[in-house]
Amino acid sequence: MNQDHLSAVPHLTTALSGPLLQLESHFLEHQPHIEAWFRAQWQLSAAPVYASVDLRNAGFKLAPVDTNLFPAGFNNLNPAFTPLCIQALQSAIEHDCPTAMRVLIIAESHTRNKFYLESVATLRDLVAKAGFEVRTGTLMETGEALPVVLPSGRQLLLEPLNRFGNKVGVAGFTPCLILLNNDLSSGRPAILENIEQCIAPPLISGWSSRLKSEHFKHYRQVAKEFSEVVEIDPWLIDPLFRNCGEINFMKREGEECLARNTDILLRAIRQKYEQYGIDKKPFVVVKADAGTYGMAVMTAHDADEVRELNRKQRTRMSAAKGGQGVSKVIIQEGVYTFETWGDEEAVAEPVVYMIDHFVVGGFYRVHTGRGSNENLNAPGMHFEPLAFAEPLNNPDTTQDPDANPNRFYAYGVVARLALLAAARETATS
Repeated sequence: MNQDHLSAVPHLTTALSGPLLQLESHFLEHQPHIEAWFRAQWQLSAAPVYASVDLRNAGFKLAPVDTNLFPAGFNNLNPAFTPLCIQALQSAIEHDCPTAMRVLIIAESHTRNKFYLESVATLRDLVAKAGFEVRTGTLMETGEALPVVLPSGRQLLLEPLNRFGNKVGVAGFTPCLILLNNDLSSGRPAILENIEQCIAPPLISGWSSRLKSEHFKHYRQVAKEFSEVVEIDPWLIDPLFRNCGEINFMKREGEECLARNTDILLRAIRQKYEQYGIDKKPFVVVKADAGTYGMAVMTAHDADEVRELNRKQRTRMSAAKGGQGVSKVIIQEGVYTFETWGDEEAVAEPVVYMIDHFVVGGFYRVHTGRGSNENLNAPGMHFEPLAFAEPLNNPDTTQDPDANPNRFYAYGVVARLALLAAARETATS
């Protein structure tokens, strides 16, 4: 495997034009120091097998708002990223299970979601192209394999898991490595506990164990250390946040704590806006402290908004994926997005994908019915793949900062900061 090629960081580009913002230009100027710092960090903390990071670029601030350790969207990546995905998968699997020959992907159980299953099929194909035997398992207790024909014309066979002693597999196939693509929102399955095979990501990375507030505590420290290297205010890349204890939206328990912390956070954001002369109205995003799929999320510009939720709003906030009750929330600084896509100028945000510690692609999440201060991970969204700017995928500091190879180097940097936070989070769990 060509390690020199793997060390090159691909950089995302878009159809947008215009001069790079001050923060992005600053990153380009410090590119050698940034890459050296990352190399040292990966020696200390092993990266997760894969991850995706939702970013928001407000022009004056570029920050991650969510880090997913079980990414579902590989089918939305531009095919130009396939060679790098393959090499990065080889590196990732080599780290987790050096002798691996057979890989079992364990998918989510919502088999009616053909868009998700297209992602699983793409991941399966990438693992196969990386040189491994691969099958796809499911935690559904069906007892029978389920063949699925996808909109793309591809076929996917979802097979029930079997356990024998301290190993799991599917019919006639015992894997060396279990590649989890199920976020375990419903809990840690007993069939995967105390098995001999490697599991990546580990079970502790699932939403039944993990909290967003804990992740962003680690990210806060990563951002602080990184900011000392490149000499910037950490706030420019770090969303402020707070959280409460237990909360019950339907019984209105914990409501005052939520309102109080919302008010404290809004004042802190307002102070930073005043410091930087930002003429925008601060807002926060209240969301479930565990889980994904854009569920149990609301925006607030004032503490009274969280006190005055109607029954429909409280019902929506009380349950996350799979009907799991929401008892903890994170109150996160809202980050505007200034980016748009297409003639309709639909609001957009970049999602960056990584395998091992390499950026391997990304896409824009686009929503024609949402505003610049709203959650875009909602029904009605669609995806626009990003393409490589240049074959070598390196920032070129000899060119104008607006040159294609440099357009969004900053996105890859901030996404990797979130990945590093997830690596530290997993190591301390």
